[in-house]
Amino acid sequence: NIYMLKDKIFNFVKRMPRLGLVFLSLIFIQTLVNLVGVLGPELSFDALWYHLTLPKIFLAMHRVVHIPGSLLYYSDMPKLTEMLYTSALSFGTETVAKLIHFSFGILSLIALYSLSRKFLSKTFSLLALALFYSNLVVGWQSITAYVDLARTFFEIMALWGFMNWIESRKQKWLIESAVMMGLAISTKLLAIGSLFIFSILIILLFFKQKRLFSNLFIYWFIALLIPLPWFVFSFIHTGNPVYPFFTELYKVGFNFNLINPLQLADPISPLYIIFLPISIFMFSKFDLRFRIIIYYSIFALLVWYLTPKTGGGRFIMPYLPAFSIVAVGVIREMGEIRVKKVLISLIIFFSLFSIIYRGVANVKYLPVILGKETKSEFLTKNLNFSFGDFYDTDGYFKRNIKEKDKVLLYGFHNLYYVDFPFIDSSWVKKRDKFNYIAVQNTQLPERFKDWELVYTNKTTGVRL
Repeated sequence: NIYMLKDKIFNFVKRMPRLGLVFLSLIFIQTLVNLVGVLGPELSFDALWYHLTLPKIFLAMHRVVHIPGSLLYYSDMPKLTEMLYTSALSFGTETVAKLIHFSFGILSLIALYSLSRKFLSKTFSLLALALFYSNLVVGWQSITAYVDLARTFFEIMALWGFMNWIESRKQKWLIESAVMMGLAISTKLLAIGSLFIFSILIILLFFKQKRLFSNLFIYWFIALLIPLPWFVFSFIHTGNPVYPFFTELYKVGFNFNLINPLQLADPISPLYIIFLPISIFMFSKFDLRFRIIIYYSIFALLVWYLTPKTGGGRFIMPYLPAFSIVAVGVIREMGEIRVKKVLISLIIFFSLFSIIYRGVANVKYLPVILGKETKSEFLTKNLNFSFGDFYDTDGYFKRNIKEKDKVLLYGFHNLYYVDFPFIDSSWVKKRDKFNYIAVQNTQLPERFKDWELVYTNKTTGVRL
């Protein structure tokens, strides 16, 4: 019960060394800073484009549907987390969905701690958590209704199960790892890259053993069985089980251009650039289990370099937990005490920097959270209307568009805050009926030139 849980937490903290309490405090403060952003309205591009818009459409139509056209082509991709958001939106606003994604960040910390304890002490495990959670991309993702933290959690659990299998040789842990891998793929299709990472590890560890092929078959079969319904759904509607990959909408090809992680749209900690190369030079100092984490990190970096970079730092985020374990493992093995102290101080510094940086970024949410500013006022000030966002800033659509009406949209991109009956030009069909046309930051098609202009909003760039 709640009292037993409170006692466990109290005893855990009481027995914690002083340095461990410092790391725990940094994580706790970062969590509070992130929670401020969670409680505010959603502003992030992809969430307003499809992560929340698709669940909203599914709720309105009472079923999961294929949406044709060039706007919501992600409707055919695996959508495990969006299904959770569908439930969240049925209970209220997008805040519940954001809390779900934020919770996956907390679950990722718990999973990372369990995995770290296989190699590190309590204090160093908390240091690994502080390093991971202080990444700016993790802080940003924690306040959005994206899916990358959900994928991160499932990938940590897959690695945790894999390590349990290596240690115990019990087949149930291989199955557990494969199940988690399947859930990661069901969350984000790019997680298929991790399937190759685990396959390489299985080949390296069991190359001359009889069960090599059976282990590979079990892993692939289970990992692909779980997202199979999504592949079937996509194939039925598009003829491509991994749509929109390998199409004009989302071209896939190997990218051999070197990319500086510090210059990513969503930057990751520069400390990894220091620690990962050092771990290779110190390779002989580590036992087999820890070497597997190093191998995993190297292959993860390679897979990330060869996959599309459209998501910036968040596409490498699922591998940051393993990078964090490697980094802290390197610190632990450092012989020079002064060097250890400097490296630990750097992690503390970057944690404090992340708290301040994310705190400044999230302070804009406080007025609307505290009720000093309305949601409408907040969104009017903070949405990017020139870059695809929409909001009914003056309430005109709410007052004048009735349920029996239908608005054909041109130029709109992020449709989550569209709260009136609509059909988008990207999926409109010949016999669809509409009695209004709304255009945003674009020209009205020539064939509608005789339609009468009834409303203009200079803030949002919308004409009706």
